[in-house]
Amino acid sequence: MNSKKNECIACTVQQCMYHCTNENYCSLDRIQVGTHEANPKMEQCTDCMSFRCK
Repeated sequence: MNSKKNECIACTVQQCMYHCTNENYCSLDRIQVGTHEANPKMEQCTDCMSFRCK
């Protein structure tokens, strides 16, 4: 259960271990954003590489 929210990183992924329990924020100080595409052109092509499953 993470309660230290980082208001600079909004997040709605409740399955992530870094998601703040009662609010839609991440508890990390920073995140890594990456892609699974060679040439991303849409937001669906990007990923939060900091995600860790609860």
